[in-house]
Parts: sequence; C-alpha cells; structure tokens
Amino acid sequence: MLDHFSILTQGGLVLWSRSFTPSPSPFDALIHSALIEERSTSTCSSSSSISTWTKDGFTLLWTLFNELDLIFVCAYQRILQLSYVEELLEQVKKAFLKGYEENVRAVVWSAKGKDVLTSGNPAASALFGPEGWKGLFKGWEETFSKILRDLELGAAKTRKVVKPRAAAVDDDVPSSDASEAQTPALGESGDAVDAQAIARNIAALKVRQKAGKASPKGGKKVAAEVDTGSDTDTSRKTPIKKTATKWADSKVSAADLAAYDYSSDAPSSGASTPVKSLVSSTALGKRSKSGLYEVADYADLSDEEEDEEETPAASTSTSAFSSLFSRLSLSPKALTSADLAPTLETMRQHLMSKNVAKDIADKVCEAVGKSLEGRKVGGFGGSGVKKEVRKALEQSLVRILTPKTSTDLLLEITRKKSAAASSYKAATGKAAPPTDPYTLTFVGVNGVGKSTNLSKVAFWLLQNNLRVLIAACDTFRSGAVEQLRVHVRNLGRLGEELGGLGVEGEGGIKRVELFERGYGKDAAGIAKEAIKYGKEQGFDVVLIDTAGRMQDNEPLMRALAKLVQVNNPDKIVFVGEALVGNEAVDQLTKFNRSLRDFSGGAGNPRGIDGMILTKFDTIDDKVGAALSMTYVTGQPILFVGTGQTYSDLRSLRVAHIVGALLQD
Repeated sequence: MLDHFSILTQGGLVLWSRSFTPSPSPFDALIHSALIEERSTSTCSSSSSISTWTKDGFTLLWTLFNELDLIFVCAYQRILQLSYVEELLEQVKKAFLKGYEENVRAVVWSAKGKDVLTSGNPAASALFGPEGWKGLFKGWEETFSKILRDLELGAAKTRKVVKPRAAAVDDDVPSSDASEAQTPALGESGDAVDAQAIARNIAALKVRQKAGKASPKGGKKVAAEVDTGSDTDTSRKTPIKKTATKWADSKVSAADLAAYDYSSDAPSSGASTPVKSLVSSTALGKRSKSGLYEVADYADLSDEEEDEEETPAASTSTSAFSSLFSRLSLSPKALTSADLAPTLETMRQHLMSKNVAKDIADKVCEAVGKSLEGRKVGGFGGSGVKKEVRKALEQSLVRILTPKTSTDLLLEITRKKSAAASSYKAATGKAAPPTDPYTLTFVGVNGVGKSTNLSKVAFWLLQNNLRVLIAACDTFRSGAVEQLRVHVRNLGRLGEELGGLGVEGEGGIKRVELFERGYGKDAAGIAKEAIKYGKEQGFDVVLIDTAGRMQDNEPLMRALAKLVQVNNPDKIVFVGEALVGNEAVDQLTKFNRSLRDFSGGAGNPRGIDGMILTKFDTIDDKVGAALSMTYVTGQPILFVGTGQTYSDLRSLRVAHIVGALLQD
C-alpha cells in the first residue's frame, strides 16, 4: 500500500498530492538532499527513468519531466515489496501530461513572471477560472484512482498465481542441514568442495610423499616432523646471534638505557632533532590582518607547479574532456537518454580515472543525465550542447562539494567561549568561570596518520594563541602515548621559536600539554577526565586521539561510539587516506553508520562532522577521494595533509577539487 503520491515542481510547488496514511511526507527531504544537494544514495532501477531512495523507513521512487521541471514521486514503507510502483509512475506521468500539460505549462511560465498564486491576484483568477486550483486539474482524482486500482488488482492476481508455485519449489528444496550432510568429500564425486578441504588434502598428500621417499618405516616420524613444523636440516639449527639485543636475564648498563631512550632529550642519546627541520618554511601559512594564522590553500602549491611546467604546446592543445562531448547530436532537438549515453559513459570513466569510487561516479553521471533529458539545447557546431553538459557536470560537483556546515573552527571555538561567558554573566552578573573546552575527536582506520595530523592541527591552533590539551585515548597500540609525548615536546619547542607560544607562556602556564593514563584503560573514561582537566586548567581546545580500528570490527566500533556518547565532542573528525577510492567510501560509510547506530542512547545519534585527507601530496590531480567522501556524508573536508612536518596542513577549496576533476 502506498503512503504518499505527489506531483510537484523542482522548485517545490505542489501541483497535486494524495496521502494514504497520516504519517508525515518525506518529500521535503527528497528535494533537499537528493535533488538539490545531490547527496542521496539513490540508485537507478530497471527502468532508466526511475530513481529510488530510502529515507526514514520509506522507499521513494520518482521520475522527472525536465522540460517542465516536474517530479512524479511516491513513497511507501521500506519493508513492503510493491512491484507495480514503477509502472504506476510511468502511467501517471503519461496520463497527467496528456491531459494537463498545457495547464501546467501555463502555471510554470506564469509563476516565473509574477506570483499568480497570490489570492486576489487578477492573473490567478484568469488562469484558474472560477473553480480555482481544483478546476485546473479537474477529473485527475478519478483518473489517478483508476490507474492505481487497476495496477493493484493486477499485482494481486500475480501474487495468487506465483505463491503456489513458490511453495511447491520450497517443498522440493532440501534443508541447509541436509544439503551440508550430502556434500561429498574429495574423490567421492566430481562436485566442487571448499578451498580449505582441498588445501588439507594437498598438504596430507605431500606429507605422505615425503614420508615415502625418506623410509617406509620412518614415514610416521617424518609426517610428525612436518606436522609440527620441525626442520630436518641440521644446518638451520644453529641460532643466529643478535649482538645488539639485551634480554631480561642480562645486565643492562646506563649506556644501553640511553641508546634505547627515544622519549626524552637525554644528553647521552646524541644530538636532538633540530626543531626547524620539523617545519617547512615554504608550507607555512599566512597571518590575516586580524592576526589569525591561516593554513595555506592546497591550490597555492599546485598553481606554482603548473606555471613552471606550462608550455605553448600545452596552452594550445585541445582538452580531452571537452572532446568527449563531440559525440552528441548537433540538432537542437530535445535530448534523450540514448543521445547522452555515450557521453555519460565517457564521463563516468573519466571520474573513475580521477579516483572517484565507482558507485559515486555512477550516481553523479546518472544525476547529470536525468537533469538534461528532455532539455532542448543547441548551438553552432554543437557548442551549445557541449557547454550545457559540461555546465551540468560542474554544477553537480559544486553542489555536492559545497559544505552545508561551517568549516571555520576558529570561529566556532570563539563562539563557544563567548556564548558560555555571556549566558553566565547574564544569569549571575559575575565573570564566567572556566568554560568547557572545544573538543575534537579524531577517528579512522589503522595507519592513516591520525596522531600525526592531530599534531598538525595542534600546531595550527597554537599559532592562533590557543591553549591545547591532547588526550591520549589510544590505549591499545604500543607506543601511541610515547608518540604523542614526543609531538607535545616538539610543538612546545616550535612555539617558542616561531611565535613565542612555547610549552609555558606567561606565568608558567602551559600552552600545550598531554593528558594520559597509560595503556589498557577505558578510552571513554580517559577522554572524560581530559575534558574535565582541560576545563579546570583553562584550556581552549581538547584534541582526543583514538585507537585505529577497522570499520567491520563491531566491538571496537561500539567502544568508539561509547566515547562519543559519554563525552559528546563538538566535532568528530574522520581521518582517511587520499590514495584510496572505493575503500574510502566503505570505511567512511561504516564508521558513520556505526557511530549513529551505537551512540544514539540519549536520542541524539552522532555521525562524522568533518574529514581530513592525508597523503594528499602523492595523488597529483586524482582528487576523487574528496568527492567520494563528501558525497557519502555531506560533510566538508576540513584539511588535507601534504607532508611530514607540522606545517604541512592545507585547506582545500571547492573550486580546486572541481577543476582537478574536470582536468585532462
């Protein structure tokens, strides 16, 4: 049974609708997310003109009529399997356009020039007549009811015919237990067996062959040696000496301790790493007129490289991306899916070559194609068609990549402090006590560079005269706490040399500090203690480092969700590699889903709020991961990592990503 059906324009003007249940309509979310921002997970059904989307327990199917910007959309419960809905959309679309296309055209074009919907407007009465809005689509209620009734009756008859056949088939199919019991072993028949059984049989065969070659009597002995992993070669029994290793039962001298001391600048450990080598002078950001330290744009470096490599031949060469539109028809007829198919396929391959995930490339091209079907374009030499297609793709990419939330972390930090202080002063008339610090939690899979990029963000915050507390909540990986301890020491020394913002500021107040409780402890509890300590000591920002975990590890994802639920950080930042394509989508989707599913105990589930892409300096113009990750969550790319020093942190602009994606 359907829940809602509506005919509306892409601008949100509802021409006709019917609700079969009192549940709220999800059509507003469809227009906002799927059609305007193009951040939906919509897929193309068996019919090339029907799209599907799931939202809040609903399945939504819709089709477009681009010539008049019309949307025919229906919604029903996701658990239902309604086979007739696609046919319903097609028949309703044909019947409605056949009977009321001229009326719709009058409404659409009149609304562009003046507000004909205003009551008392002479234009409205002239258009609608004495019966008003209902008279414009007179008879449509009966037509829709007849189409829906016929399709529902047809679907019911089909179910009655199919159901007995399905039951008969089910009776003949043996149960899974019986089928497993009848599975033959190797050699019983020609049927396939699993890979593990084959591997075991081959291993046993090799053991028997080796035992037979050695001695008929000693076969069992050799087999035992092979099974236990022993080696009959006496030349390998001599242990290899490791002169530099000190075991637990040996004496350790002071020199040995100094040689293995990597966590402090002991005099015996040799010369310490020069502080200036931890910062790249060419990668340093700039200070604005207000004195804020801003990281440089990633486009700044790429523009310099392009200027050096540009040649006259390159400037006169024909763009390969522009040439892919040459297959389109030159006539100004309305574009069809057949006209656009070759171009869209080339576009899809081009996006995938830029490291865009396959599913995302398919959805972007599908959306571009649907936005152009039925549109009449043309121009001398086909230039009009080429411009329209390229313009549609560029607009689609801009809509996807444009952040829907603020990316100015400094502004958010300042607002949180000032809002808490003003509300307290208004209530008590006294100066506000220390407020809760702004908290950022860094999450991601193993080995992507969470701790390193957390330290880069800390360096940026220190240069903006903010006090930073780093919470070591990775209590699993050996050396994780020591790694952060080294970063904190280096950041303090860097602050002293670069901006006078060292470990200790005026009055001995620490500018950057590490909060750690060792290993094997509850990460959520450590983060809570760190936030409390940061509030008491007047820190502005708390950066929470978490352990890396695979997106499919449910126990670890539940532990991460617990940390989020208990501490409610201001931002959850996902750190991912720019090198991966489809894997990035899988990681981010499952991280986001797990956080929302497992952190909703208080009725306020949290998801990913922003992303940092690491190793961005290794991908050239293959920036597809940025598009894929933004498409999945709708959240912005906060920074990109471009090197190994603390200053190698850059901001990524939408125009740069779009330009790189459209580049040859």
